[in-house]
Amino acid sequence: MAAASIKDQVSPEEWKTRVELAALYRLVALHGWDDMIFTHISARVPGSETHFLINPYGFFFEEMTASMLVKVDLDANIVSETPYFINPAGFTIHSAVHAARPDAHFVMHLHTDAGVGVAAQKEGLLPISQNATLIADQVAYHGYEGLALEHEERERLVANLGQKNLMILRNHGTLAVGRSAGEAWIGMFFLERACRQQVAALSAGRDNVLTAPDEAVARNHGQGGALGMVAGLAWPGVLRQLDRQNPGYDV
Repeated sequence: MAAASIKDQVSPEEWKTRVELAALYRLVALHGWDDMIFTHISARVPGSETHFLINPYGFFFEEMTASMLVKVDLDANIVSETPYFINPAGFTIHSAVHAARPDAHFVMHLHTDAGVGVAAQKEGLLPISQNATLIADQVAYHGYEGLALEHEERERLVANLGQKNLMILRNHGTLAVGRSAGEAWIGMFFLERACRQQVAALSAGRDNVLTAPDEAVARNHGQGGALGMVAGLAWPGVLRQLDRQNPGYDV
């Protein structure tokens, strides 16, 4: 059962972040990108460099609410009263990115079939769709090291991410960071669409797939920087969609 609303127990800024983070969880479920109770989305608590919000362990993304989210520190210690517990291992990747990137207010990590499919392909993301060419220069890669349980891996992961906002974790999944919920969402949307389109195209065999011309790819590079503007336009719309199809996240 979901917790009673804690809206009057937190700042307006924290509540807004909670609502947007809960919305991200519901949107992932709405698009079929969830992995039962696994994978995570996190957000920095406004005004804090050391406190973050993440999902309670054992709940499906489609039932997430703003009040259910658990506040933790960088070591995954719970720092506010809650009836829930978390999966500390699930915060390993997120804590690394939040600590290294002050601009990473939201961090999304998924295990979709298409994302893992591309993560397992030697060539990575190919320039075979418009979505891929728009974001290719923003995508970083991190090699697979097993379950993300070791804190030593965090340094290597953030070094590979650098200042990029999207990442393909080899044999594992996808990751997106954003200054806002909308930025993280739109980045992941483009990346996941590109991966799904690539898996579909490669069903014809690599030799039969047409890659975009080099000059067109070069022209599209840098255009992905406008995703922040696109996010500002799309985010209100996806919230309206969520209100129609799976309301109740904002309690």
